[in-house]
Amino acid sequence: MSKVWFITGVSRGFGREWALAALERGDRVAGTARDLTTVDDLVAKYPETFLPLRLDVTDRAADFAAVEQAAGHFGRLDVVVNNAGYGHFGAIEELTEAEVRAQLETNVFGALWVTQAALPILRAQGSGHIIQVSSIGGISAFPTLGAYHASKWALEGFSQSLAAEVAPFGIHVTLIEPGGFSTDWSGPSAVHSAPNPAYESIRQARAQGRISQRRGEPTATRAAILAVVDAPKPPLRVFLGALPLQIATADYESRLATWREWDAISQAAQGE
Repeated sequence: MSKVWFITGVSRGFGREWALAALERGDRVAGTARDLTTVDDLVAKYPETFLPLRLDVTDRAADFAAVEQAAGHFGRLDVVVNNAGYGHFGAIEELTEAEVRAQLETNVFGALWVTQAALPILRAQGSGHIIQVSSIGGISAFPTLGAYHASKWALEGFSQSLAAEVAPFGIHVTLIEPGGFSTDWSGPSAVHSAPNPAYESIRQARAQGRISQRRGEPTATRAAILAVVDAPKPPLRVFLGALPLQIATADYESRLATWREWDAISQAAQGE
């Protein structure tokens, strides 16, 4: 039985690849983009199964309208993918209020509004799967990405709560946590704060680290996303790429070691 998908940000990157994966196997997709000319090829190739929707996910009312339109057009929703987002580069001292608010408006509130819009529909069906596109940066953190990490850690937190809240209604939640991929996340899609020279050496070190990383191919994630949405018991979290598990393992082992080292102090803080 074919699935109905609602995917934000299908103009490029993971959103486009996953829309294509779904469409090529006969599923139906409502795909959003701020500029619908970027999906003209999908409209031409899949006129009956692809519904283009113009959307800026920071507009809550528009999010609700788009989800309602998709459900009305196809008759149901099975998979809701919150993919729209971008990366902001800047040391914490460099960030402006407007930059941080814009990052959170897209990466956190955009996903929250779409999720809220979809939930009544999924609850009424007694089924559905919400896919939240997080990052290895949703469980770990690196210099010059503080605003981005704040957005993804927030997404992780509310999505884990969500998973527990909606499980009784037959709704699954999965956080997709990719590592480095050959998308334009760190290129044209990225936003950069005005640089403070004091952090130049840190920026250069991070840039060299990204250059040395082996990046995954977005097209290779198609099979993975289909496996996740088709699983009878999908995971709450799943990595994409070879590097994230190494990063997470080192990070969590370090955290556990520190918590254990300071456990006597922690226990004493309990009091009698």
